[in-house]
Amino acid sequence: MDPTELRASIPALDRCTYFNTGASGPSPRNVVGAATDFLERHAFEAPAGDGPYEVAFDALAAAREVVGGHLGARPEDVAFTRSTADGVNLVAGAIDWQPGDVVVRTDLEHPAGTLPWDRLADTHDVEVRVVETDGGRLDVEDVKAAVDEDVRLVFLSSLTWSHGTRLPVSEVVEVAHDAGAQVLVDAVQSVGQHPVDVTDWGADFVATAGHKWLLGVWGAGMLYVDPDAHDRLRQTRIGYRSVEDPSAEAYAYHGGARRFEVGTTSPAPYVALAEAIETIEGIGLDTVEDRVERLTGRLKDGLGDRLLSPRGYESGLVTFAADDPEATAERLAREGIVVRHIPYPEAVRASVHAFNTEDDVDELLDAL
Repeated sequence: MDPTELRASIPALDRCTYFNTGASGPSPRNVVGAATDFLERHAFEAPAGDGPYEVAFDALAAAREVVGGHLGARPEDVAFTRSTADGVNLVAGAIDWQPGDVVVRTDLEHPAGTLPWDRLADTHDVEVRVVETDGGRLDVEDVKAAVDEDVRLVFLSSLTWSHGTRLPVSEVVEVAHDAGAQVLVDAVQSVGQHPVDVTDWGADFVATAGHKWLLGVWGAGMLYVDPDAHDRLRQTRIGYRSVEDPSAEAYAYHGGARRFEVGTTSPAPYVALAEAIETIEGIGLDTVEDRVERLTGRLKDGLGDRLLSPRGYESGLVTFAADDPEATAERLAREGIVVRHIPYPEAVRASVHAFNTEDDVDELLDAL
């Protein structure tokens, strides 16, 4: 499949010019078809065949292999979640927080990466330190100044939802580990846009999901857990899928990340996720990046001084100023052009993916 074929396979693009993949991507027919085909097999054939549990577990295992390969991780180090926020909360809930512990985060985080720590501040007397940034840029020296022996966890995004900038994840991980802290990365804006190898980052945890740049369906999140991180957690959630043998007299958690998975869940979103990953990989992330770089360059040139994202290519997220960002996004929607108003900075954000075209970009610029 190439970008032209990808575009033709997405029904939503027949009805609008879509620049909001950073919020939720429009899914191709084959991705939705993979989910519906599985649902029919599971509901209509499995009860009289291999059985619904056998079919479900085989599908989850196959999807886990695909996800692990895409993230550069062993399949057993990946847990399936419902979303990025779900993965973040699973990690937050598995740390034995003590009064006075510190979480360090940037001021660029999505609410999925701020609310869990605000809640811990209320319930466990955890201090939240916010590292200030400038124009979507994180200075590692500022991280060093914020991280001391009281810090239990450092949280950051690999790619900012506000500016589309890439953050220095590996450098932050090194600073945090030197201080004895763990690192949780929100990678939801990276997967599907750029090659991601979680082991290269060296983070303890990476939370992400498939409904944005991978163009999957809602409900399929992924949580990578470094094998060495399990011993530093206090696992509280448990169910038959969390343990090696649910019938054993004494329970034992799975050795890998599957310990975060508790009970019965529909494999359909994860079947769709595997299909989405294979679709993007079939196009090639090099092709995706080259096309997005060219299209965002065209958009940035047309925006001129309104551009708030970096002039050079870093991602498909392009943030720009408008007199009334919310009203601008609403007006564009009425004209069939889907963008997003974001609160910080108060601006409009366009998400450019490989299925977009030069004509799409020109239509947006003309409408502005």
